[in-house]
Amino acid sequence: MSGAVREGTEYAVPHGVLGLKGPVEKPVPGTLPLRGDLAHIALAGTHLAAHYVIPHLRTVGDDGAGLRLAPRDDSEVFASLDAASRFELLDVAGEWAWGCSGPAGPSGWCRASELAPQSA
Repeated sequence: MSGAVREGTEYAVPHGVLGLKGPVEKPVPGTLPLRGDLAHIALAGTHLAAHYVIPHLRTVGDDGAGLRLAPRDDSEVFASLDAASRFELLDVAGEWAWGCSGPAGPSGWCRASELAPQSA
């Protein structure tokens, strides 16, 4: 899910040297789209991650989506996304999708089936 700018996104790979200028407070889980292994490309330069991802723009399905902190059914839903709202897909693990509403969050896991089918 890495690569250059995808059609329909407003995010691009930053130009120039990226660097952090000092300590950054770790955000509360479920807020910013930031994990230890990857982060939303919009956070490059402000938060450290092993990889930065340009999101795939998706839409939440007709029944809405529930965001969880872990990709498991026993993980509590901490936020709900309305049907037809924007979902920025950053990672997929089996039947689970990790993403956010935007770079300010909230971010979390939902079932991939809760997202609207992709148009061809």
